[in-house]
Amino acid sequence: MANVRRYILVWLASALIFAIAVGVSFRHLDVPLARYAIAHFDHPFTKSLEVKATILLGIEAIIFATLAVLRLLHGHLTKFSRALALACISSICAYAINSLVLKVIFGVPNVGEVLHGAPHIADLAGGSPFSSFPSGHMALAGAFAGVFAVFYRKASLPIAVAIALGCGVLVMGTWHFLSDVLAGTFLGVSAGLLAGAIWVVHAEPYQRP
Repeated sequence: MANVRRYILVWLASALIFAIAVGVSFRHLDVPLARYAIAHFDHPFTKSLEVKATILLGIEAIIFATLAVLRLLHGHLTKFSRALALACISSICAYAINSLVLKVIFGVPNVGEVLHGAPHIADLAGGSPFSSFPSGHMALAGAFAGVFAVFYRKASLPIAVAIALGCGVLVMGTWHFLSDVLAGTFLGVSAGLLAGAIWVVHAEPYQRP
């Protein structure tokens, strides 16, 4: 119980830090960074780095379905396969909640619209799945990474580096504002950590190695 309370306090402290960072970024950094990126990184190579979320979701759905069939056929999965299956389904759920609920609630215009004159403000309950905040890409990637951080704690640092690089690509490629990727990352990683922790506590003791 003491460990649970400590984890909750750490999460609450992290949520406060991210909320402040998102607020500062939204008000002072988002638009200047987007203008800088469009002036210095608007290049075909940069644009080619984006992977459509629908492609990633399709790949994750195929992986999850394949692992589910293998589980039915063989009766068990390896630790890595269990982590991969959980990461895929957590990622899909985080993306769905982010895009179909949170983006609609916050209603922040995307980078292209803002750079062409739209105000960089939240239109509460006036958004769509194509709105900017939070980033669906980072919600998807963060949830995936969060699960693996639970299963393989020693890999937390390279996972964090990969997430940071993903954020940088999205901002410099002008697909998202900085506040978008910060919020999406926190949402996704929180979902992944929660899913991984629940799995380890309730299911892992009954699994074969």
